[in-house]
Amino acid sequence: SSSKLNLHRRSGTVVAVSDVVKQKKSKSTHSLLITKEEGLELYEDMILGRAFEDMCAQMYYRGKMFGFVHLYNGQEAVSTGFIKLLKQQDSVVSTYRDHVHALSKGVPARAVMSELFGKTTGCCRGQGGSMHMFSREHNLLGGFAFIGEGIPVATGAAFTSKYKREVLKEADCDHVTLAFFGDGTCNNGQFFECLNMAALWKLPIVFVVENNLWAIGMSHLRATSDPQIYKKGPAFGMPGIHVDGMDVLKVREVAKEAIGRARRGEGPTLVECETYRFRGHSLADPDELRDPAEKAHYAARDPITALKKYLIENSLASEADLKAIDKKIDEVVEDAVEFADESPVPSQSQLLENVFADPKGFGIGPDGRYRCEDPKFTEGTAHV
Repeated sequence: SSSKLNLHRRSGTVVAVSDVVKQKKSKSTHSLLITKEEGLELYEDMILGRAFEDMCAQMYYRGKMFGFVHLYNGQEAVSTGFIKLLKQQDSVVSTYRDHVHALSKGVPARAVMSELFGKTTGCCRGQGGSMHMFSREHNLLGGFAFIGEGIPVATGAAFTSKYKREVLKEADCDHVTLAFFGDGTCNNGQFFECLNMAALWKLPIVFVVENNLWAIGMSHLRATSDPQIYKKGPAFGMPGIHVDGMDVLKVREVAKEAIGRARRGEGPTLVECETYRFRGHSLADPDELRDPAEKAHYAARDPITALKKYLIENSLASEADLKAIDKKIDEVVEDAVEFADESPVPSQSQLLENVFADPKGFGIGPDGRYRCEDPKFTEGTAHV
């Protein structure tokens, strides 16, 4: 069955066309992969993502959030492993499963939770919601609700970096873009077009496939002629790498090489992170399609539990250190909920803002006032 294939089709080791990754992997076998400070940072970021999403589930079922809410539980190693290596100026483009990407990029938990509550204190002033996180300050270029929609945006951001460096002669511009998307997106035309363009122009971008094995309720193995997505990279002339997306240290190792290549001007990389979501596709999904044995298999490989074990066994952290982080994050998430709950809802006058590139082109009159608030706005249109 496809479920059994999902469990056994790969050994979980890193498979890469990049010799550099292979060399680094062999050299690091007998030494620690991270310092204590790095380990604690990774753990805190992953705990923040998990605790935040668990709280989102509670708030959704209490009626504090509306629409579709897609949670990230189980995939934290991918977001943390990649994004915590970035500079502030580097860009991230996400999908509809974007809360944790925003948190990893530095968007405050208060701003993300308020956005989910539809409040003015949210990172998009309550106009984006769950699937449309955006922060110019943190170079989070958006969550995108449509499949593959963010990949051209990410490719454009990478082109901007190259243009600034080579045409505008901004020598210090070595900014990198990460494009996150799922396995279902890899059968979409925008994916292939942008891989071609990025390779052709050697753009500083990393295409990160979060292959959680399921596109809503469709098994990746039933939808894709060759399920090994990373092989599509070499077809366009870029490295293709497969990594165990349930192991943050393996993800981080591959991410270092891919981001480094992009920053050095060596072009794009396609990284397939084989991971798993612990919840249904969204909070409206009863999650009855996946085999219970498959879910149990991946639950036993929880990326947070694995990192915790590594930190303790290698004397990088004690149980007390990790419990202190757990307590700190619980307080951060509780504070985010209280802040969001007490924040004001957007005013009616905000409804037409950010709808058009020229705010005075439609919804706002020459005097700066909203036309819809003018009592004469509908004059002469009663027949329509």
